[in-house]
Amino acid sequence: MNFGSDNAYGVLPQVMEALARANAGADKPYGADAPTAALTAQFAALFEREVAIFPVATGTAANALALSVLAPPHGAIFCHAQSHIMVSECGAPEFYAHGAKLIGLEGADGKLTADALAAAIDALPRGSVHSVQPHAVSLSQPTELGTVYGLDELKAIAEVCHARGLKLHLDGARFANALAFLGASPAQATWQCGVDVLSFGASKGGTMGAEAVIFFHPPERGDFEYRRKKGGHLISKMRFVSAQLAAYVRDGLWLTAAARANGLAQDLATGLRSLNSIRIAVPVETNMVFADMPVEMAQRLRAAGALFYDWTPPRDGRVLTRLATSFATPKDDVAKFLEIARR
Repeated sequence: MNFGSDNAYGVLPQVMEALARANAGADKPYGADAPTAALTAQFAALFEREVAIFPVATGTAANALALSVLAPPHGAIFCHAQSHIMVSECGAPEFYAHGAKLIGLEGADGKLTADALAAAIDALPRGSVHSVQPHAVSLSQPTELGTVYGLDELKAIAEVCHARGLKLHLDGARFANALAFLGASPAQATWQCGVDVLSFGASKGGTMGAEAVIFFHPPERGDFEYRRKKGGHLISKMRFVSAQLAAYVRDGLWLTAAARANGLAQDLATGLRSLNSIRIAVPVETNMVFADMPVEMAQRLRAAGALFYDWTPPRDGRVLTRLATSFATPKDDVAKFLEIARR
């Protein structure tokens, strides 16, 4: 019963098959291969506009390299205080941006509001050499708590950004899960809402290791290619990364896989809500369930073989836990977990 992370499970069979096909014969290295060249047209069709797409190996690299183009060394990047770039990337965004400052803001259920963001941006003294200058906003979609920004929320935040000359970046490590919840098209949930750059996540959704940075205004990619090379993410055998991305989105596979993961999380949350001793701490909108439970119950579940993450340290005999489902989580594991919890 592994609910520790959606990273715990393996690779979609279709992605494995694509890797095997890419392994046949030879091709040009460093992104000059046929699979990488084909990605631009495939993702342009997927997002219904011209894009510039750059495959990388990790989500941290995607976020950090994207933000390094959007903010200079003296720039400020606004994000949620619990966002991945703030607490889980070991300073990579600041490192790749040569010192740009992350400014973390609080917000309920892991989300920022347009009003709070506007106030924070306007609080920085423009033109003062004593202060970092606002250049970008980064949102996690879905958030670290599994909640999803609605299209109207994204549009409102984008309007705040663009009215002040800032760019909007989306950390889409679980972007497919957000889309499956929204029921929106990739275009509707990104550039049509004002998103400028997307870190397109695929590893959590079922690839072996494939992410991408997508610029919805290709000229704004600037010197990204050089930054990717300098940062060690111009992979010599890029065709294997590109083949994964192509297979992942082909025929809606990514959304089908995400919808299954989301559905299992709903099943888990519904069962846990029926227990008086458990409280679901935030709305369950994607593939993560945050369950506040007695420490004793958590111990019993782990003793029975369940794996999950303590989101906060135990306090007063209770602990906030995170349970993550994936496209490959066995349905029987959800049922078994709930059965043990009911005991």
